[in-house]
Amino acid sequence: MNTPSVPELTPPLRLLLGPGPSPVHPRVLRAMSTPLLGHLDPKFLEIMSEVQAQLRAVFRTQNAFTIAVSGTGSAGMEAALVNVVEPGDTVVVAAAGAFGNRMVEIAGRAGGRVVKLEVPWGETCDLGRIEDALRKEGKVKAVAVVHAETSTGAHQPLEGLGKLCHQHGALLVVDTVTSLGGVPLEVDAWEIDACYSGTQKCLSCPPGLAPLTLSQRALDAVKARKTKVQSWYLDASLVADYWAENKRVYHHTAPISMVYALREALRIVLEEGLEARWTRHRRHSAALMAGLAAIGATPQAQEGRRLPTLNCVRVPAGVEDATVRRSLLEDHSIEIGGGLGPLAGKVWRIGLMGEGSRQENVLAVLAALEQALAKQGKGPRPGAAVSAALEVYARG
Repeated sequence: MNTPSVPELTPPLRLLLGPGPSPVHPRVLRAMSTPLLGHLDPKFLEIMSEVQAQLRAVFRTQNAFTIAVSGTGSAGMEAALVNVVEPGDTVVVAAAGAFGNRMVEIAGRAGGRVVKLEVPWGETCDLGRIEDALRKEGKVKAVAVVHAETSTGAHQPLEGLGKLCHQHGALLVVDTVTSLGGVPLEVDAWEIDACYSGTQKCLSCPPGLAPLTLSQRALDAVKARKTKVQSWYLDASLVADYWAENKRVYHHTAPISMVYALREALRIVLEEGLEARWTRHRRHSAALMAGLAAIGATPQAQEGRRLPTLNCVRVPAGVEDATVRRSLLEDHSIEIGGGLGPLAGKVWRIGLMGEGSRQENVLAVLAALEQALAKQGKGPRPGAAVSAALEVYARG
């Protein structure tokens, strides 16, 4: 058998402005290269406790059960749902895009009776509609919503939803994969029971961990289950003992280097301050959207419900979506995302998340889009998009 000859790994340098992953700070990469410890080493257990404290600060919660699930954001989604949902439980899901529909799929696989609230892609679900579903269905185990729908750029309001759910005896499960660390999120104040995220978006860490926090209500529901959680690996009652500071019972081998990375990424978030970080994301999104408007790219998400972290716009009329994205990648080494599902070929998804939310990146992607459109004989005069963004910056 011939032994394959594989060269040294030298991936191209990309400016990651798609829906994720986002650019990673050099400090995070350095943290990943530090020496490994055993997953039960007393020093590593200290590091786990530090990560938990940092996550509580970023989630804005006092929940004892606040951990980093070993897996990507989708593992966080699965962990939240399979622990809460038992066979026969009624689950109301607001499906306003690809990830709301993924919640429907997972809740169904857990044996839940799913009540799917279909929402047009780009819109959000009105609280009154959720209240109507809660009244109609009677006994509801959980309501599940996506705070930041990555497939559409829509920003789902959450204030008052947790209180509404609890008035009807239901738990609130929230996907914050594209919002944690980028837009306001108040787990305790908004009475969220199960909240998960991913490391690779606004936290600017490589993919591989899923921050997860469960309220006491959610933990009580897990303890009261009549059936075992369908996933041994994601069973909160088992994982909790590994992350519990007074126990640290072996459950699985944690991804040590990723925990290092998350610790440093969270340090950077908290050094900047959450309010300052939220303001930064809004500012650069406003400049980007002004520039995109100048080239004829209009928002997909409804007015007043648009994410500053994931900017989703319709491809200008007559423009070939894939050709433009390929030009950005090949000519400028810039990645942006295309559409999913019914939006395939119709939208661009431009992420300004964490380290990626910078003025230089906004101007770079707009200039690259101008050149790519010019190749197709489309777009306004050269510099129009960049000028529109600069006008926003000039206003402060």
